[in-house]
Amino acid sequence: MTAHPMDIVGFWSAAGPRKWFAKDPAFDSIIALKFEQTHYRAAQRRYDHWNQTPDGALALMILLDQFPRNLYRNTAHAFATDPLARMFARDALAEGHDQAVEAKLRPFFYLPFEHSESLEDQEFCVELCAALQADSGDEGTIKWAIEHRDIIARFGRFPHRNAVLGRETTPEEQTFLDEGGFAG
Repeated sequence: MTAHPMDIVGFWSAAGPRKWFAKDPAFDSIIALKFEQTHYRAAQRRYDHWNQTPDGALALMILLDQFPRNLYRNTAHAFATDPLARMFARDALAEGHDQAVEAKLRPFFYLPFEHSESLEDQEFCVELCAALQADSGDEGTIKWAIEHRDIIARFGRFPHRNAVLGRETTPEEQTFLDEGGFAG
C-alpha cells in the first residue's frame, strides 16, 4: 500500500486537538492499524522526499514525532525517531514549510524540539512558539513550550521518561514527579 502525505495530515487534522494529546488506547489502536507500517517506512527513510513540500514535511513530523508517542506509549521506542524528526523539522523550517500550513497545525513542526532533552532545542522551540503566539494568538503552545524548557533547564532531562529509558531517578526528580510534575 502506497502512503500519501495527505493520508496522515487528513487523519490528524480530523482527529483534532481533543485526541492529539490525550491518552486514549482506542485512538492509539486506530493509529497502529492505519499507520504503523507507514511509520516504520518513514523511520527507514523511505519518505525523505516528502520533506520537500509543506504537507509532506508535516506528515513526516506526525509520523516520526507524534505517532510513536501513541504507538509505543510507555516504552523507549516512543522516543526512538525523535532525532530523525528533529532533522526533518530543521530542514522544513529552513524552507518555511511551517508557514505554509494552517496555524493550528504549525506547532507540529516545533514539537520535535519541545520533545528534545537538549536545552538548546528547548530554547529554539520557545522562540518558535513565541512567534506563533504573536502571529496567531495561540497561547497554549507557548505555555507548554515554556513548561518543557523549564523542566530541561532544571533537570537536564524529562524525569517521567527515566523508567522506560532505564535511567535512575534522582531524589529531586522523584519529588518533582510525586508533587504532580509533568508526566508526559
